[in-house]
Amino acid sequence: MVPGKTLIVVAGPTAIGKTALAIQLAKFFSTEIISADSRQFFREMEIGTAKPSKEELAEVKHYFINSHSISTLFSTGDFEVEALTLIQELFTKKDLLIMVGGSGLYLDAVCKGLDELPQTDLTIRKQLNEQFEREGITHIREQLRIRDPEYFNKTDQSNPQRMIRGLEFFLSTGSRLSSFHTKQVKERPFNIVKIALNTDRNKLYERINTRVDLMMQAGLLEEVRSLQPYQHLNALKTVGYSELFDYLEDKTTLASAVDKIKQNTRRFAKRQLTWFRRDDATKWFEPEQLPEIIEYIRQSVKSFKPGL
Repeated sequence: MVPGKTLIVVAGPTAIGKTALAIQLAKFFSTEIISADSRQFFREMEIGTAKPSKEELAEVKHYFINSHSISTLFSTGDFEVEALTLIQELFTKKDLLIMVGGSGLYLDAVCKGLDELPQTDLTIRKQLNEQFEREGITHIREQLRIRDPEYFNKTDQSNPQRMIRGLEFFLSTGSRLSSFHTKQVKERPFNIVKIALNTDRNKLYERINTRVDLMMQAGLLEEVRSLQPYQHLNALKTVGYSELFDYLEDKTTLASAVDKIKQNTRRFAKRQLTWFRRDDATKWFEPEQLPEIIEYIRQSVKSFKPGL
Protein backbone atom coordinates (compact mmCIF):
# COMPACT_ATOMS: atom_id res chain seq x y z
CA MET A 1 0.00 0.00 0.00
CA VAL A 2 1.35 3.40 -1.00
CA PRO A 3 0.95 5.74 2.00
CA GLY A 4 -1.23 8.75 1.41
CA LYS A 5 -2.60 7.77 -2.00
CA THR A 6 -6.39 7.41 -2.17
CA LEU A 7 -8.86 6.89 -4.98
CA ILE A 8 -12.33 8.28 -4.24
CA VAL A 9 -14.97 6.39 -6.25
CA VAL A 10 -18.26 8.20 -6.94
CA ALA A 11 -20.94 5.80 -8.19
CA GLY A 12 -24.70 5.73 -8.58
CA PRO A 13 -27.49 5.50 -11.15
CA THR A 14 -27.73 7.64 -14.25
CA ALA A 15 -29.02 11.23 -13.80
CA ILE A 16 -28.44 11.22 -10.03
CA GLY A 17 -25.83 14.00 -10.11
CA LYS A 18 -22.50 12.17 -10.09
CA THR A 19 -20.78 14.60 -12.48
CA ALA A 20 -21.69 17.67 -10.44
CA LEU A 21 -20.59 16.02 -7.20
CA ALA A 22 -17.30 14.79 -8.66
CA ILE A 23 -16.47 18.31 -9.84
CA GLN A 24 -17.30 19.79 -6.43
CA LEU A 25 -15.10 17.21 -4.71
CA ALA A 26 -12.24 17.66 -7.18
CA LYS A 27 -12.30 21.44 -6.64
CA PHE A 28 -12.46 21.07 -2.86
CA PHE A 29 -9.57 18.61 -2.72
CA SER A 30 -7.61 20.27 -5.59
CA THR A 31 -7.44 17.15 -7.69
CA GLU A 32 -8.53 15.64 -11.03
CA ILE A 33 -11.26 13.30 -12.31
CA ILE A 34 -11.10 9.94 -14.08
CA SER A 35 -14.31 9.03 -15.89
CA ALA A 36 -15.44 5.41 -15.73
CA ASP A 37 -18.49 5.84 -17.94
CA SER A 38 -18.37 3.32 -20.77
CA ARG A 39 -20.16 5.66 -23.20
CA GLN A 40 -18.42 8.94 -22.47
CA PHE A 41 -15.16 7.56 -23.89
CA PHE A 42 -16.50 8.07 -27.41
CA ARG A 43 -16.01 11.54 -28.86
CA GLU A 44 -18.76 11.21 -31.50
CA MET A 45 -21.44 10.56 -28.84
CA GLU A 46 -21.94 13.90 -27.11
CA ILE A 47 -25.53 14.71 -26.18
CA GLY A 48 -26.86 11.20 -25.60
CA THR A 49 -24.11 10.26 -23.14
CA ALA A 50 -24.64 13.24 -20.80
CA LYS A 51 -20.98 14.18 -20.80
CA PRO A 52 -19.77 17.05 -18.64
CA SER A 53 -20.32 20.37 -20.42
CA LYS A 54 -17.44 22.37 -21.87
CA GLU A 55 -17.71 24.67 -18.87
CA GLU A 56 -17.50 21.72 -16.46
CA LEU A 57 -14.55 20.23 -18.31
CA ALA A 58 -12.82 23.61 -18.04
CA GLU A 59 -13.34 23.69 -14.27
CA VAL A 60 -11.52 20.42 -13.54
CA LYS A 61 -9.20 18.22 -15.58
CA HIS A 62 -11.02 15.07 -16.75
CA TYR A 63 -9.59 11.86 -18.23
CA PHE A 64 -11.33 9.29 -20.47
CA ILE A 65 -13.82 11.84 -21.81
CA ASN A 66 -13.74 11.91 -25.65
CA SER A 67 -10.66 9.69 -25.49
CA HIS A 68 -11.68 7.17 -28.17
CA SER A 69 -13.61 6.91 -31.41
CA ILE A 70 -16.75 4.82 -31.81
CA SER A 71 -14.84 2.82 -34.42
CA THR A 72 -12.26 1.75 -31.81
CA LEU A 73 -12.80 -1.43 -29.82
CA PHE A 74 -12.20 -0.46 -26.19
CA SER A 75 -12.97 -3.23 -23.73
CA THR A 76 -13.27 -3.29 -19.96
CA GLY A 77 -9.87 -4.96 -19.84
CA ASP A 78 -8.36 -2.17 -21.93
CA PHE A 79 -9.82 0.35 -19.52
CA GLU A 80 -8.40 -1.49 -16.52
CA VAL A 81 -4.88 -1.36 -17.95
CA GLU A 82 -5.03 2.24 -19.18
CA ALA A 83 -6.75 3.59 -16.06
CA LEU A 84 -4.30 1.94 -13.67
CA THR A 85 -1.37 3.31 -15.67
CA LEU A 86 -2.89 6.79 -15.54
CA ILE A 87 -3.64 6.53 -11.81
CA GLN A 88 -0.05 5.57 -11.09
CA GLU A 89 1.14 8.58 -13.07
CA LEU A 90 -1.31 11.01 -11.43
CA PHE A 91 -0.40 9.81 -7.94
CA THR A 92 3.09 11.19 -8.50
CA LYS A 93 1.59 14.69 -8.15
CA LYS A 94 -1.68 14.12 -6.29
CA ASP A 95 -2.47 12.29 -3.05
CA LEU A 96 -6.16 11.96 -3.86
CA LEU A 97 -7.99 11.28 -7.15
CA ILE A 98 -11.67 11.11 -8.05
CA MET A 99 -13.06 8.33 -10.26
CA VAL A 100 -16.70 8.75 -11.27
CA GLY A 101 -19.11 6.72 -13.36
CA GLY A 102 -22.21 4.59 -13.54
CA SER A 103 -20.61 1.64 -15.35
CA GLY A 104 -20.21 -0.83 -12.49
CA LEU A 105 -18.01 -3.28 -14.35
CA TYR A 106 -15.56 -0.53 -15.33
CA LEU A 107 -15.36 0.73 -11.75
CA ASP A 108 -14.82 -2.82 -10.53
CA ALA A 109 -12.11 -3.36 -13.14
CA VAL A 110 -10.05 -0.63 -11.50
CA CYS A 111 -10.97 -1.33 -7.88
CA LYS A 112 -10.97 -5.14 -7.90
CA GLY A 113 -9.54 -6.26 -11.22
CA LEU A 114 -11.01 -8.55 -13.85
CA ASP A 115 -10.65 -12.30 -13.90
CA GLU A 116 -8.67 -14.08 -16.57
CA LEU A 117 -11.36 -15.45 -18.87
CA PRO A 118 -11.25 -18.56 -21.06
CA GLN A 119 -11.12 -18.00 -24.81
CA THR A 120 -14.45 -18.02 -26.59
CA ASP A 121 -15.37 -19.42 -29.99
CA LEU A 122 -15.31 -16.59 -32.55
CA THR A 123 -17.53 -18.65 -34.82
CA ILE A 124 -20.28 -18.51 -32.19
CA ARG A 125 -19.83 -14.75 -31.91
CA LYS A 126 -20.19 -14.40 -35.68
CA GLN A 127 -23.35 -16.54 -35.65
CA LEU A 128 -24.90 -14.52 -32.83
CA ASN A 129 -24.08 -11.23 -34.54
CA GLU A 130 -25.69 -12.49 -37.74
CA GLN A 131 -28.73 -13.65 -35.76
CA PHE A 132 -28.98 -10.20 -34.18
CA GLU A 133 -28.88 -8.54 -37.60
CA ARG A 134 -31.65 -10.84 -38.88
CA GLU A 135 -33.95 -11.10 -35.87
CA GLY A 136 -33.05 -8.38 -33.39
CA ILE A 137 -32.04 -8.88 -29.78
CA THR A 138 -35.20 -10.46 -28.30
CA HIS A 139 -34.31 -14.15 -28.74
CA ILE A 140 -30.67 -13.66 -27.71
CA ARG A 141 -31.79 -11.75 -24.63
CA GLU A 142 -34.22 -14.52 -23.63
CA GLN A 143 -31.59 -17.25 -24.06
CA LEU A 144 -29.16 -15.29 -21.90
CA ARG A 145 -31.84 -14.75 -19.24
CA ILE A 146 -32.31 -18.52 -18.99
CA ARG A 147 -28.63 -19.49 -19.09
CA ASP A 148 -27.01 -16.75 -17.01
CA PRO A 149 -29.71 -14.87 -15.07
CA GLU A 150 -27.20 -13.15 -12.76
CA TYR A 151 -25.26 -11.58 -15.64
CA PHE A 152 -28.53 -10.82 -17.42
CA ASN A 153 -29.98 -8.93 -14.44
CA LYS A 154 -26.82 -6.91 -13.79
CA THR A 155 -26.14 -5.92 -17.38
CA ASP A 156 -27.68 -3.32 -19.69
CA GLN A 157 -30.31 -5.46 -21.43
CA SER A 158 -30.74 -2.86 -24.16
CA ASN A 159 -27.06 -3.23 -25.13
CA PRO A 160 -26.79 -6.00 -27.77
CA GLN A 161 -23.01 -6.20 -27.38
CA ARG A 162 -23.37 -7.13 -23.69
CA MET A 163 -26.20 -9.59 -24.36
CA ILE A 164 -24.29 -11.28 -27.18
CA ARG A 165 -21.10 -11.41 -25.11
CA GLY A 166 -22.86 -13.19 -22.23
CA LEU A 167 -24.52 -15.78 -24.47
CA GLU A 168 -21.36 -16.25 -26.53
CA PHE A 169 -19.39 -17.01 -23.36
CA PHE A 170 -21.90 -19.60 -22.16
CA LEU A 171 -22.20 -21.34 -25.53
CA SER A 172 -18.42 -21.41 -25.94
CA THR A 173 -17.37 -22.54 -22.45
CA GLY A 174 -20.46 -24.04 -20.83
CA SER A 175 -19.88 -21.64 -17.90
CA ARG A 176 -21.67 -18.50 -16.86
CA LEU A 177 -19.83 -15.23 -17.41
CA SER A 178 -21.21 -13.99 -14.08
CA SER A 179 -19.22 -16.66 -12.25
CA PHE A 180 -15.96 -15.10 -13.45
CA HIS A 181 -16.60 -11.43 -12.73
CA THR A 182 -14.28 -10.12 -10.01
CA LYS A 183 -14.20 -13.53 -8.36
CA GLN A 184 -10.62 -12.94 -7.23
CA VAL A 185 -10.15 -9.40 -5.91
CA LYS A 186 -6.76 -7.97 -6.81
CA GLU A 187 -5.01 -5.82 -4.26
CA ARG A 188 -4.35 -2.29 -5.47
CA PRO A 189 -1.36 -0.23 -4.25
CA PHE A 190 -3.58 2.62 -3.08
CA ASN A 191 -6.51 3.19 -0.73
CA ILE A 192 -10.04 3.17 -2.14
CA VAL A 193 -13.00 5.04 -0.63
CA LYS A 194 -16.35 4.30 -2.27
CA ILE A 195 -19.39 6.54 -2.12
CA ALA A 196 -22.62 6.30 -4.07
CA LEU A 197 -25.58 8.59 -4.64
CA ASN A 198 -29.26 7.70 -4.57
CA THR A 199 -32.58 9.32 -3.77
CA ASP A 200 -36.30 8.56 -3.68
CA ARG A 201 -37.25 6.44 -6.69
CA ASN A 202 -39.91 8.84 -7.95
CA LYS A 203 -37.47 11.73 -7.70
CA LEU A 204 -34.82 9.72 -9.59
CA TYR A 205 -37.28 8.80 -12.34
CA GLU A 206 -38.31 12.45 -12.61
CA ARG A 207 -34.64 13.39 -13.03
CA ILE A 208 -34.26 10.76 -15.76
CA ASN A 209 -37.34 11.92 -17.65
CA THR A 210 -36.25 15.55 -17.43
CA ARG A 211 -32.76 14.71 -18.64
CA VAL A 212 -34.13 12.91 -21.71
CA ASP A 213 -36.36 15.90 -22.53
CA LEU A 214 -33.36 18.24 -22.21
CA MET A 215 -31.29 15.97 -24.46
CA MET A 216 -33.96 16.13 -27.12
CA GLN A 217 -34.09 19.94 -26.81
CA ALA A 218 -30.29 20.04 -27.11
CA GLY A 219 -30.38 18.21 -30.45
CA LEU A 220 -30.11 14.49 -29.66
CA LEU A 221 -32.17 13.56 -32.73
CA GLU A 222 -29.81 15.49 -35.00
CA GLU A 223 -26.81 13.85 -33.33
CA VAL A 224 -28.29 10.39 -33.86
CA ARG A 225 -29.16 11.22 -37.48
CA SER A 226 -25.53 12.23 -38.13
CA LEU A 227 -24.40 8.84 -36.76
CA GLN A 228 -26.75 6.71 -38.87
CA PRO A 229 -23.94 5.52 -41.20
CA TYR A 230 -22.22 4.03 -38.14
CA GLN A 231 -25.19 2.53 -36.33
CA HIS A 232 -23.84 -0.99 -36.86
CA LEU A 233 -20.97 -0.23 -34.45
CA ASN A 234 -21.26 -1.67 -30.96
CA ALA A 235 -20.74 1.70 -29.29
CA LEU A 236 -24.01 2.95 -30.77
CA LYS A 237 -26.14 -0.03 -29.76
CA THR A 238 -27.16 1.70 -26.55
CA VAL A 239 -30.00 3.59 -24.88
CA GLY A 240 -30.80 6.92 -26.45
CA TYR A 241 -29.39 5.94 -29.82
CA SER A 242 -31.05 2.60 -30.64
CA GLU A 243 -34.54 4.00 -30.05
CA LEU A 244 -33.96 7.03 -32.31
CA PHE A 245 -32.41 4.88 -35.02
CA ASP A 246 -35.72 2.97 -35.00
CA TYR A 247 -37.60 6.25 -35.44
CA LEU A 248 -35.34 7.32 -38.31
CA GLU A 249 -36.06 3.96 -39.99
CA ASP A 250 -39.83 4.54 -39.62
CA LYS A 251 -40.21 1.68 -37.13
CA THR A 252 -41.87 3.90 -34.53
CA THR A 253 -43.07 7.44 -33.90
CA LEU A 254 -40.82 10.09 -32.36
CA ALA A 255 -43.00 10.33 -29.26
CA SER A 256 -42.85 6.56 -28.78
CA ALA A 257 -39.08 6.54 -29.29
CA VAL A 258 -38.61 9.24 -26.64
CA ASP A 259 -40.88 7.38 -24.21
CA LYS A 260 -38.86 4.23 -24.86
CA ILE A 261 -35.61 6.05 -24.08
CA LYS A 262 -37.06 7.14 -20.74
CA GLN A 263 -38.33 3.64 -19.99
CA ASN A 264 -35.05 1.94 -20.91
CA THR A 265 -33.06 4.50 -18.94
CA ARG A 266 -35.19 3.91 -15.84
CA ARG A 267 -34.63 0.16 -16.20
CA PHE A 268 -30.92 0.74 -16.59
CA ALA A 269 -30.88 2.84 -13.40
CA LYS A 270 -32.51 -0.03 -11.48
CA ARG A 271 -29.80 -2.41 -12.67
CA GLN A 272 -27.09 0.07 -11.72
CA LEU A 273 -28.48 0.29 -8.20
CA THR A 274 -28.61 -3.50 -7.93
CA TRP A 275 -24.95 -3.68 -8.96
CA PHE A 276 -23.68 -1.00 -6.54
CA ARG A 277 -25.72 -2.20 -3.58
CA ARG A 278 -23.94 -5.55 -3.56
CA ASP A 279 -20.73 -3.84 -2.36
CA ASP A 280 -20.83 -3.41 1.42
CA ALA A 281 -17.81 -1.08 1.26
CA THR A 282 -19.91 1.61 -0.45
CA LYS A 283 -21.31 4.47 1.64
CA TRP A 284 -24.58 5.93 0.33
CA PHE A 285 -25.61 9.60 0.30
CA GLU A 286 -28.28 11.87 -1.13
CA PRO A 287 -26.97 14.13 -3.94
CA GLU A 288 -27.39 17.27 -1.80
CA GLN A 289 -25.25 15.99 1.09
CA LEU A 290 -21.97 17.61 -0.01
CA PRO A 291 -20.79 18.61 3.50
CA GLU A 292 -21.48 15.10 4.83
CA ILE A 293 -19.71 13.53 1.87
CA ILE A 294 -16.64 15.72 2.32
CA GLU A 295 -16.51 14.91 6.02
CA TYR A 296 -16.86 11.18 5.32
CA ILE A 297 -13.96 11.34 2.87
CA ARG A 298 -11.81 13.30 5.32
CA GLN A 299 -12.50 10.78 8.07
CA SER A 300 -11.89 7.83 5.73
CA VAL A 301 -8.55 9.04 4.48
CA LYS A 302 -6.02 8.84 7.28
CA SER A 303 -3.13 10.69 5.71
CA PHE A 304 -4.46 14.05 4.56
CA LYS A 305 -2.08 16.93 4.76
CA PRO A 306 -2.88 19.50 7.51
CA GLY A 307 -5.64 21.86 6.50
CA LEU A 308 -7.65 19.45 4.33
